[in-house]
Order: sequence, then C-alpha cells, then structure tokens
Amino acid sequence: MIERPGYVAMLERWRDRDVIKVITGVRRCGKSTLMGIWAQWLRDRGVADDHIIHINLEMLEYERLLDYHALHDEILGRCRDDAMHYVLIDEIQNVPDFQRAMDSLYVRPNIDLYVTGSNAKLLGGTLATLLSGRYVEIPMLPLSFAEYLSVPVGSAAADSSPRRRWSDYLHDGGFPAVSGLNGDDSLVRDYLDGILNTILIKDVAQRVQANVGLLRALVVYLYDNIGNLTTAAGVARALTSAGTKVTPPTVASYLDVLESAFVVYAVPRYDIRGKRILKQERKYYAVDLGLRRVLCSNDVRDAGRILENVVYLELLRRERAVFVGQGAGGEIDFVTNGADGRQYWQVSESTANSATLERELSSFAPLRDNYPKTLITMDDARPESYDGIRRVYALDWLAENR
Repeated sequence: MIERPGYVAMLERWRDRDVIKVITGVRRCGKSTLMGIWAQWLRDRGVADDHIIHINLEMLEYERLLDYHALHDEILGRCRDDAMHYVLIDEIQNVPDFQRAMDSLYVRPNIDLYVTGSNAKLLGGTLATLLSGRYVEIPMLPLSFAEYLSVPVGSAAADSSPRRRWSDYLHDGGFPAVSGLNGDDSLVRDYLDGILNTILIKDVAQRVQANVGLLRALVVYLYDNIGNLTTAAGVARALTSAGTKVTPPTVASYLDVLESAFVVYAVPRYDIRGKRILKQERKYYAVDLGLRRVLCSNDVRDAGRILENVVYLELLRRERAVFVGQGAGGEIDFVTNGADGRQYWQVSESTANSATLERELSSFAPLRDNYPKTLITMDDARPESYDGIRRVYALDWLAENR
C-alpha cells in the first residue's frame, strides 16, 4: 500500500465538517486504497470499527446495495447510536439515483460521508444540481513524481538516482499497482491496456452508447498530440483522413465523455489581458504517461511535450485551476489561479542554448504585472533568477514535498 499523505491531509482538514467529501479520479488511481488508508487513520485516532462503515460497490458481496433504497437502509441500520459514524462508499456512480441516498444520509448529524467516483460528469453534474454547497470535490490523480520517488525500487542493486527514476516514471506511468509489477514490461502493458479498456467500456461506452473503437482511436490521437491546440473539427479532419470517418459533433461529444472519465484533461486558453476564458481551441493532456506510451509507442518521444504534460498534472495537484495563457506577446504555457493567487509557468526541455533561454524568457516580457513567473527545465543546475523570473530544475521542483 502506497501512502498518499497529501490526500490524507485533505481528508483530515474536511473531517467532521458539514459537507460530503467526494473523491474523484480515473479508475485505479488509488481512490479505494485511499479510503482504506483513511479508515485506518480513523482507527489509529480512536474511532471504533463499528463506527466506520466502508462499502466498495465494485465488490460482488455488495451487489444488493446497487439500489439506492437498499444502500440507504443498510447504512442507517449500521449506525448504532448518536456518535459520529464515518461512511465510506467506493464507486458511488454504480448506484442509479445515488444522490437520493446521499442527500438523506447527509442530513443525519451522526454521519460523516465520504464517496469516490470515476465519472466527473455524473458526479459533478448531479451533485452540483442537487447538492449545491453541500459537497467538496477532492480530485485524485495517479502518483506524482514525488509520490513515485517514495516507492522503493525493486532491488537494492537497482539504480535509484532521480534521473533513472524519472525515466522509469515516464516509461511505466504513475498508476500505483504498476509499481508492484517489478518493471516487467509485458505485465505493465497488459495492465495499462486493461485499465483503458475498462474505462472505455464501463465508464464511457455503456453509459453513452459510444463506439469503443472510435473512442480508442480518439484517445490515441489526443495522446499523440498532447500540448497541441485542438478543436473538434480539426480532430475530425485528422481521423477521417487517417481512415476513421467521424463528424465534428461526434468528436465533441466523445471528447466530453473522455474528459468525464478522466482519460484526458482539457485545458482552455485564458486571455490574460481580457481576463476571460477563450472557448474555442484547447490543449489536451494525458492522465498518465504510461498509458500514453502503451497506446502511442514504446519510445518516449518529444521529451519537451512530455515534460509539459507532467508539469500540467503537477500544477493541477497544487493549484487546481490551470489554463493556457494567451497574451499580447503570444502563448504562456500555463497560468494558474490557486490559493496563492495568479502565477505564470513556462516549460522547456533545455535552455542551455542562450538563444533558447532568451526565447523562453521573452514569453514573459509582455506581462506587465508582478505575479510570480517560473521557467521549468530539465537542466540540472541551481535555481537562477532573471529579472524576477525564476528558473528551476524540473526534477527538484516535482520532488518538492507538498
């Protein structure tokens, strides 16, 4: 079991507060394990076992609870007294009209409710409508690089240098169970391909009657074009020219469900001067680089865009709100609006060449404000500052404890 201290800390902050804790994320990113870790955390702090109700709706023994009335009655029947009961429910989206049970359980003063789900549209849309202001979403991703470094390497003789671990991280990805496959590439490929097939069939195709083959082709295209500005019409043209005939409206609807299943993340452009989100072109990033390798190639290609993908996911963990910046001088890789305010981020594989460094720094030049500006590169050098622009080594920045 891989500890996820950042997520546990979030749950601790929200413990006993009058909101439903909704943990969302792609399948197999560790949501159920986090629930187990949280249950043990509660036990370690004196909560009795009979006041922790943990139900995983993916397990056959709980099939009878896939009716919201049955689920509701089961939980109430296990609440023994007026003391706080911690109710943990995995994969709540498997229960039709689950929000009815949640709404009733939420109002009980002796229930602190935690649920996980693998479909953002189902959870977010339903809860936002019916439980507005009464839930908090805790988005979960596969292992960050810092979390990956906390997992011991397979043998004492293995190379555990940051560069070696970085290479393994890009090759195998961050799904927690992959770390237990000891680098066996055939097992890793089969496992990751199984995750994708499960998502496409169970979380997407069965719910919206989509074509699995077309969904897979679309994911391959998006993963092969991470970091490129994209429109539904452009994707439709590219797939059609490659032999997969599809219309822009179909692509748009499929993009929506793939985002909802957390297979890809769409990043809109943000007009820095106009302070508004531009709704046309977007960039797409993969939820996991191991998945991308399995789908697209055995080789890690275009290291700059891959680094950009990893930085995007890390900013999503730290800052929550991430955009592609569009300013007077062109594009800024990322603009974030987190708890500490706005920040600007530029990503480059290397700026050892003076012309490259000048080009990357010039991207910040038109920004006439005092918000923090950071250039992230793979150059293993001490942090430097250029007129207030901070340059950092990507592996040090990614390994920071957060």
